[in-house]
Amino acid sequence: MRGGAHELKVHYKGNNEEDFLVFVDSKDDYSKWLSDKSTPLAQVVSVFEVFTTHKQGTQGIYSTASQAMLENEFGTKNAEDAIKQVLEKGNLQEMAFPERQGMKNDSNSDAYIGR
Repeated sequence: MRGGAHELKVHYKGNNEEDFLVFVDSKDDYSKWLSDKSTPLAQVVSVFEVFTTHKQGTQGIYSTASQAMLENEFGTKNAEDAIKQVLEKGNLQEMAFPERQGMKNDSNSDAYIGR
């Protein structure tokens, strides 16, 4: 992610202590969907995938949850149904990436020594 960006995700801790994540586009759209399920999911989620971190919390390495994992946790292999359950049962988390500080291009500084 670039500096100054925000990452919004909904985290759900499963029955087997597995962490499931769904990325959303905005807090407002997510809140709207929670109160009105007629809002299309395409306006809420960033990608139609459920991710897992293999029990590493929300900061682990993300990988797509397998159909077997979805079936075991949510009772369905359908990713859209699992996404809905994560959105309903999970907690919204926001992570901001700070702007980069200092030189953005070292070749423009006095520290750059050309050959």
